[in-house]
Amino acid sequence: MIKILTYSIIGFLLLGCKNDRNENSKEVNATKNLIENTENFGIVIHGGAGTILKENMSDSLEAAYMEKLKEAISKGYEILKNGGTSLDAVTETINVMEDSPLFNAGKGAVFTHEGSNELDASIMDGKTLNAGSVAGVKHIKNPINLAKDVMLKSEHVMLYGAGAEEFAQSLGYKMMDTSYFYTQNRYESLQRVMEREKAQNDKKVSFEDPFIKNSKFGTVGCAALDKHGNLAAGTSTGGMTNKRWNRIGDAPIIGAGTYANNATCAVSSTGWGEYFIRSVVAYDISALMEYKELTLQEAAHEVIQKKVPALGGDGGIVAIDKDGNVAMEFNTAGMYRASMNSEGGIVIKIYKEE
Repeated sequence: MIKILTYSIIGFLLLGCKNDRNENSKEVNATKNLIENTENFGIVIHGGAGTILKENMSDSLEAAYMEKLKEAISKGYEILKNGGTSLDAVTETINVMEDSPLFNAGKGAVFTHEGSNELDASIMDGKTLNAGSVAGVKHIKNPINLAKDVMLKSEHVMLYGAGAEEFAQSLGYKMMDTSYFYTQNRYESLQRVMEREKAQNDKKVSFEDPFIKNSKFGTVGCAALDKHGNLAAGTSTGGMTNKRWNRIGDAPIIGAGTYANNATCAVSSTGWGEYFIRSVVAYDISALMEYKELTLQEAAHEVIQKKVPALGGDGGIVAIDKDGNVAMEFNTAGMYRASMNSEGGIVIKIYKEE
């Protein structure tokens, strides 16, 4: 009896030591993974897709785009490098592009048929799956900021038009005079599209007129992974040149223009919004990763090169997954795009052949 009791005590002690070793091993592995994760971060941006051809681009304009893309992505990269959140990196990166007349967002927004500017934006937090968006605002300098405040400071996901601006005023936003959004080249683009549209209606040009088709593009966006392992994505746009009847595209639609989920990836879209809404592009990429276990690149290729064109649409996305892998997929002639990894390696491209 004494022997049995002695062996039982010894066995219990050995089992306890083994469990302690297992627990210690788990703690060591968890700590190791945390340390490794804090060194893994990245960011990717786009400035719109469409018929962007080198032969149509002056050297000075190309240089201006390259410089602004570098400025924007560097802004977000520094935030991530210093331990900031992916949400902050996305917001401030997009702010740089919203403040530039080069891009169809904020300052450089295109004109509606009535000659006004209507701005849309959205943002999503991959950790909580919380999201915010605004559509049809006319006096907000940086719509992505307001989308973020809708997410963080209201019980809603999407606010529209005058109501969205009333919410902004309650938070102390400065309402911009509409003249702030006027840029001569965007106004001239409206005039050209309207002239082409009239010729199209008179059957003087084809319905496949590339100038009219290209007027449907233009958006800025960003997706980021921070040192804490959290993903975020955001998108901002002036929409479609010559749009009517308060048309809203995919940019403010969660799941179409923007999606982020820590389990998979963060995505920002740019392209012909009607098709991106119908294809639920951003979410579809995440779903293919989650349910079919495709890689980010495989999922992006499936959606952008097969599903969207099958419906008749085109455009592109930028995305980053939970491991820091980046995709910049598009089916147009070009897409303004850039990415940076945790080592500071930077890629900036415009044309398809690059």
